[in-house]
Order: sequence, then C-alpha cells, then structure tokens
Amino acid sequence: MAGCLDGIRVLDLGRYQAGPRCAMILSDLGAEVVKVEAPGGDESRGLGRVYWGSYNRGKKSITLNLRSEQGKALLRELVPKFDMLLQNFRPGVMDAMGFGYETLKTLNPRLILINVSGFGQYGPYKHRPAYDPIGQAMSGLMSFTGFPDGPPILTNSPIIDRITSLHATIGALAALHRRDMTGQGQALDVSLLDTGYTLMEIPISNYLLTGNEPQRRGNQPGGIAPANAYLAKDGWVYILAIPQDMWGKFCRAIGHEELLQDPRFATIPARTSNTEVINTLVTEWAREKTVAEIVTILERAEVPVAPVHSIAQAAHDPHLKERQMLVEIEDQETGRTFVPGLTVKFSETPGAIGPIPRPGEHNQEVYCELLGYDVKDIARWREEGVV
Repeated sequence: MAGCLDGIRVLDLGRYQAGPRCAMILSDLGAEVVKVEAPGGDESRGLGRVYWGSYNRGKKSITLNLRSEQGKALLRELVPKFDMLLQNFRPGVMDAMGFGYETLKTLNPRLILINVSGFGQYGPYKHRPAYDPIGQAMSGLMSFTGFPDGPPILTNSPIIDRITSLHATIGALAALHRRDMTGQGQALDVSLLDTGYTLMEIPISNYLLTGNEPQRRGNQPGGIAPANAYLAKDGWVYILAIPQDMWGKFCRAIGHEELLQDPRFATIPARTSNTEVINTLVTEWAREKTVAEIVTILERAEVPVAPVHSIAQAAHDPHLKERQMLVEIEDQETGRTFVPGLTVKFSETPGAIGPIPRPGEHNQEVYCELLGYDVKDIARWREEGVV
C-alpha cells in the first residue's frame, strides 16, 4: 500500500528502543527499512517477541558481523544504496569502526545519518551509557513525579525513548526535505537526556527565573482543582476542569451552581488557593457514584473526564480496536501476536504494517539482489561468521 516515503531506503543499525522505533515509524510511512542484526539475531530479541516486534515489525532483516573486515566491507557497499542510516551506539563507536560521518559522507554524499544516543554527540556526558530511566533521572523528571511525601517515581512507560524516537524521525524528515532542495545529506544528533530536558522545560525555566524549585503534586498538575484522580464507588476517575468556563460547566453538572457565586472559586488563582476545599467537595460527590455514572454526567456537560483504566480495561477499550492502535498479526514464530498500529492516519498514502522478520530473513534479497553477490557467497560468509 502506498506510503509517503515510498522509494526511500533506511539502514537500521539501532538496538533496543529509541533508535529502532524511529526506523519503524519511517517504515510505517513507506520507507524500505533494512535492520542490521548480529549473526544469530539482535541482542534485544532476548527481551521477548512482543518487545522486539513493537520496535521492528515491518522491517527487513539482514545479519552482519560489523566486527569482521568482510562485514565492514559489505557495510561500505550498502551505504551508497541507502538514503538514511540510523545508529545508536555510544559516540565514537562508529568512528572506531571506520564509519564516522566524514567517511559515510564520502561513500554517499546524499546520506542522512541519524545519531541517537544517551547524551548526544557532544557534551560532558557523551561517553556514558544510558537507557530511558537515566534520562528520566537526570532531567529532573523522576524527582518531579510522585506525591510530595514520597520518593522520586519512574514513569513506568519508556516515555524518554518514545519521544526521542519522534525527535529523530522529525529530524530525518526535515533532512530529507533539505536534501531534496540541495542534493546533500547531513548528520543529525538526538539524545535521551535532551528529550528529558524538553519534558522539564517549564519547571526548570521557572526555577532559573525565581529560584523556587517546583514540588511534586501527585496526580494534580499545577496545583489547580479540580484536576485529579478521584475515587468512585467502583474505581478511579480523572476529572479536569481548570479553565473558569469549564469550572462553571462542572459545577452545574454536579448540581452545585451556588459555587459559581463563591468568591473563593471566582478565578483560577482563587481556586488554586482553595484546592483542598474543592478536592474535598469533588471527593464527596464522586464516592457516591460509579465510574460510568461520573463519566456520563461530565461527558454530557462537556467536561474532560476519563476512567482510570487498568491494563486489562485499556486492552478491551473499543477506541483501541477501532483506531487499530494495536493490531493482531500472524507471526512466523508464535503463530499470532500483537504489534503497534499506524499512529498517523493518512487519507491518500496510508502505509501498511509489515510482519516481524526472522534474523537474516532477507540476506539473499539484500546481498544478492541489491549488491549482486551469489548465494554461495552468503553460505561462505555464514561459515566464516560474517552473516
């Protein structure tokens, strides 16, 4: 099915999440993405089929030992055939392997090099290893998450990795547009810690301006009410009515129009000073109703509201199915599995979801059809540990 990036080839040397997720999005958009795995398979396959498939479905897979001279020679032959190369080794590793940007640019001046790392290609921590939790910890996100009297809390979803992959994708698309105008590729640099800082821009800026360090507020962003998780008769519900007109809708919906005349709640700053009063009122109202009743009442009043779903409840939500944000596919190893759906819905170039490849499944297609080698060469390389 046609995609926006039809005809674009991406060579994916990434591992784990942030890098491979970028390449997968490019595949969703129509690019032909070739995943380069070590002989035997990428080490992150060991984290499970669902994990690996969530970042690598829709790609082709070749195996290649980049520590061998023959493996490096094959990579040098592949580079001119591709529009983009993605890698998330620590800075300096590609140079040590003989594939720094200056070398790659010589091999293919049109190549776009996507560098994804923990701390960036320059900076005081560039040589440190990092994963998503490191970005959460160092950016201040962990210390800003949780309740005032509790410890720092890790966001239990790889939000740093996911947003970094989006930054990489945005950068790659911009570089591709620039190449269309100039004919020249370029290198781009995104990092996990930079992503963490983007999430903390407002709290850090406020601290730098005032010297006051923002405190954790649990489930209540900004300290304004009502904006919190409230306990109903059969579960939790999240209610958010911060704008003053939304506060009015909320008060009318719960049958307390008299609150609109109360000077304690007449403005957002006034409500901020009386957060506990509002939270107590909402808590008392919510605990007498079911989650479904609360959602129905507030949805009718056009007040933002949501049930706080468990994983099981989210998995069976009709929105997930209708929007195809998780898709069941046939799997070569397990028979069936679920993989991410297409995040962006295009009217004319919808793209398509591809299968999860086996390690080296496309060796013959790439090495023989693209580079012109024979199957006997692949057999010899396999014996030598090259593929």
